[in-house]
This record gives sequence, structure tokens and C-alpha cells, in this order.
Amino acid sequence: MSTSASTPAPPPGAPSAPPAEHATGIPGRIRAKASPRPGTWISAVIVAILVAALIRFLIVNPVFKWDTVAAYLFDVKVIQGVGWTLLITVAAMILGTLAALAAAIMRRSANPVLRGVSWAYIFVFRGTPVYTQLVFWGLFSVIVPRIAVGVPFGPELFALSTRDIFPALAGAIVGLGLNEGAYLAEIFRSGLNSVDRGQSEAAKALGMSESRILRRIIVPQAMRVIIPPLGNETIGMLKTTSLVLAVPFTLDLTFATNAIANKLFTPVPLLIVAALWYLAITSVLMVGQHYLERYFGRGFDDRSSSPAKRSRQASVNSAGTTPRNALPEVEL
Repeated sequence: MSTSASTPAPPPGAPSAPPAEHATGIPGRIRAKASPRPGTWISAVIVAILVAALIRFLIVNPVFKWDTVAAYLFDVKVIQGVGWTLLITVAAMILGTLAALAAAIMRRSANPVLRGVSWAYIFVFRGTPVYTQLVFWGLFSVIVPRIAVGVPFGPELFALSTRDIFPALAGAIVGLGLNEGAYLAEIFRSGLNSVDRGQSEAAKALGMSESRILRRIIVPQAMRVIIPPLGNETIGMLKTTSLVLAVPFTLDLTFATNAIANKLFTPVPLLIVAALWYLAITSVLMVGQHYLERYFGRGFDDRSSSPAKRSRQASVNSAGTTPRNALPEVEL
């Protein structure tokens, strides 16, 4: 006599039973299929058609004169203009960073005089156009023709002509640097304020000085917040150097390409030459910004699970040297 009972058949209209389990006891997996998205393919086709039309327009249009672009892309005057542009960008950003850091620290000071000076600097240089400031620095030797050192209300010891000590290059760097410092000061101040105040209080309790707390604790952590906008401001500074003609400084990339264009009566090809160089330099700056953001963002923005990019806390957890339960049970 058989001991096995037959499974009764489900009544008509009843829902079907779930899929049978495998021999291992694991239920059958449901293979989900993504819903079709025709919008992706339609947009891809439209973009491809537009890109093809743009490429054809760039090739067929005789105004662009790509042979002229190729001939002057590495011209001596253009390369020299690239060098001067990079020099002005780096020097102005260094000056702006130093001025911004000093202004941001002064804004955090308990001294009301220092706070007032910082506020006035930011108000004036951020509230007036950079072109107007560059014209002012270009006329600095007219406003202040000579700088004299001597006894107050007495005889002069020696005097210097500002035309000799303040050329057009210095005016361009000072004008761009001080203007940039006013914007960076607010960025630095927000970055410094992003660090928890409790860390400064703990460092003071350990006997650290204010300068050491700022240098070893606050600034390294604030760089994570400062670097992204600082990189954007550097790229903006690179393009703002095209305004140094107001000083006037006539050796930068924009003036060099404009001079060649005026000589050849072909403005469009030389504009393309300048645009290609600006795009190339901007691409390099963006790569450097990416690596700086990743360096100062260690432990805060680790999106990769690879061992080389794991945060310090993740490495400690994977070592298994600390208990998973930070508060173990205590028997009473």
C-alpha cells in the first residue's frame, strides 16, 4: 500500500502556483526585463542628425578657412601669447588666493577693525567691474606718478617713478589678483566655517595655538569645500585674462590672435585658434581639479569599492581589529 498522497488539483479559475523549487531548495529566480524606452533612441537619432549637420556646416562653410587655422595654430606669436596668458593666470591666482585667505581670516577675527577692513575690501573689489579696475590700474602711474620715502612733513630720502616699478604686466596681475581675491574670500570663509567648531575647541583644550589649529586642523578639512569653486575660479581667471588690454597689456593670447586677424582680414579663423587654445588649457585645468578634489575628499566621497580607493575607516573595518558592536552587553 502506497503511503504517498497525490496532490489535489487546483480548482478552476484559481491562481497558478509559484514556480517549483530547484533541487537545492532555492526558489526559481524572476528575470526582470526593463521596460522599453523609445525616448532614448529617438533623442539619440535627433542628436546624431544635428551633430552630422554641424560637422558638415563646419567643413563646407568657407568662412572658417581651416587651412589658415592650421597655419597659425602653432605660430610663434600665438605660442608666446599662450605663455603670457598662463603667466598672468598663475600669478593672479596666487595673489588672489593670498589676499582671499587673509580677508577670510580677518572676517573670522574678533577684532572689529580687521573685520571692517576685510568687509570694505570685499565690498569695493566685488562691487565694481573687473574691466573698470584694470583701467584704473593702467592709469596708476598717472594717478601716482612717483612714490617718495622720507620724514613725514619733512625732507624726502628717495623717490621712485611708478612707471619704472609698475609696468603693464604688474598692473594686469595686481588688478586681476585683487579682484579675484574678493570673490575667493567668500569661498574661503564658507569653507572655513564648514569645519565643526568642536574640533577647534578640542584643539584649544590640548594647548594648540590659534595659528596651528588653523594650519593643521581647519584648513586641511576646509580644502574639500574650497577646491571645487577654486578650480572654477581658476578657469574663469584664464578667460578673464582676455581683458588685460584695458591696462593696456598687449602680449596675451587674445591680443596676439586679434593682431594677426587684423593683418590678414580673417577674424573667424584666428578666433578659432584662440578658442582651441583656451579649450586645451581648460581641459588640463579640469583634470588637475579632478585629482585635487579626489585627494582632499579622501574619506568623505569614496564611491569606489576598490582597495586602492577605500577610505581609512573602511580599511580599519575590513582588518577586523575592532568589534562590530561598539557597546557590548554587560552581564549584571
